[in-house]
Amino acid sequence: MNDDLQGEVTRGARALVVYPHMRASARGSAELDPEARLEEAKGLALAIGLVIAEAQVIPIREPRPGTLFGEGQILNISTACELHEAELIVVDGSLSAIQQRNLEEKLKRKVIDRTGLILEIFGERAATAEGRLQVELAHLDYQAGRLVRSWTHLERQRGGFGFLGGPGETQIEADRRMIRDRMGRIRRELEQVRRTRGLHRDRREKAPWPVVALVGYTNAGKSTLFNRLTGAGVFAQDLLFATLDPTMRAIRLPGVEKAILSDTVGFISDLPTQLVAAFRATLEEVTAADVILHVRDIANPDTESQKRQVLGVLSDLGVIPDGEAELDPEADPEEPIPIIEVWNKWDLLEAEQDELLRETMAHRDGETIVPVSALTGEGCENLLEVVGHQLNAGAKTYEFVLPAADGQRIAYLHARGEVLSEEPAGEGEQGPLMRISVRLSERELGRFRAL
Repeated sequence: MNDDLQGEVTRGARALVVYPHMRASARGSAELDPEARLEEAKGLALAIGLVIAEAQVIPIREPRPGTLFGEGQILNISTACELHEAELIVVDGSLSAIQQRNLEEKLKRKVIDRTGLILEIFGERAATAEGRLQVELAHLDYQAGRLVRSWTHLERQRGGFGFLGGPGETQIEADRRMIRDRMGRIRRELEQVRRTRGLHRDRREKAPWPVVALVGYTNAGKSTLFNRLTGAGVFAQDLLFATLDPTMRAIRLPGVEKAILSDTVGFISDLPTQLVAAFRATLEEVTAADVILHVRDIANPDTESQKRQVLGVLSDLGVIPDGEAELDPEADPEEPIPIIEVWNKWDLLEAEQDELLRETMAHRDGETIVPVSALTGEGCENLLEVVGHQLNAGAKTYEFVLPAADGQRIAYLHARGEVLSEEPAGEGEQGPLMRISVRLSERELGRFRAL
């Protein structure tokens, strides 16, 4: 195979994007509409700076073990590449190392699958040291299974010593060992990052500020909403995976002195398994939130499918209960984190869609839904009021007698609760006491008692 097929994906390269649409029985799971999935694949390619020469859905009846596509389909792909002068082929699906190598040999062009493409995007966008470590780990994990196609010297061997020595360690074995060693070092570094993040999270739980996390399908408008609510300048663009590293800013809410708003990486269907594991620490921020804002691109025709993908990830993280999981009767049931659905991009709706969705909202009992346009600011003030109300929901009145010198706990009650009265309560072993009557939610009460 030509060495020029081994290079990195080049920005500005002309790409043929193909989505291999398999029957539901072959995939074993629900998926986006084929045309919507093709549009998403084009968005991924554009996010890495590729030029879309042509895009097409290719139906797959039975996947071929060696090439995925049939011979006739490969010929059609080759013809399309010649016709549209495409130098790169993006397959919006998972390719084995053998399939990728065989396709490159038959098509005489570089082939990249969905996993490789997303890894390229993540590698370019990761801004923090943690993000770069996570991306490198995912890259190495992906590369380890593709040494068969990624290196040109695999048939060579390093010679042994002495007359009785064997042929020595093959180059592929040495490369795999080097990758394993490097992955081990990165995992140790990431474990330290997780411990540090855990300490910071523990401090935040003890600090008098609730955390509100933005989650949603990629390109749903989370970062635009984040900037609108906080006045921050976080990178926000009409691109898939515009945000990769978690960002936090302080905001003011009605009835809440101060809260922390956290922007997170966008979810996507068929996220590569390497990235699910590598970015778990980033998504763990969501598990420590007091309220989750599920931002949805309500103007997208596949918004319901995208919602299912997001809820599936939240279920995997343990944020929401898994309907199929069995509950441990001896375990202490933990109060689920409340989720507010933010129907974003409302300004893009036609009048008929607007009316239909408002009728839908009226019949969604038990759910909190707020329509907004992060771009224009419409509905954002209402969203802040709803979040503030949610943080104070279920609050009850409690009375505490605390040492006047216990500034941390007194400050916590003032910041996280509604102090109704505060008066001297005599003397105690540690000096003057204060009697404080305060309204607190169950969640805040638990955190207060843990201080």
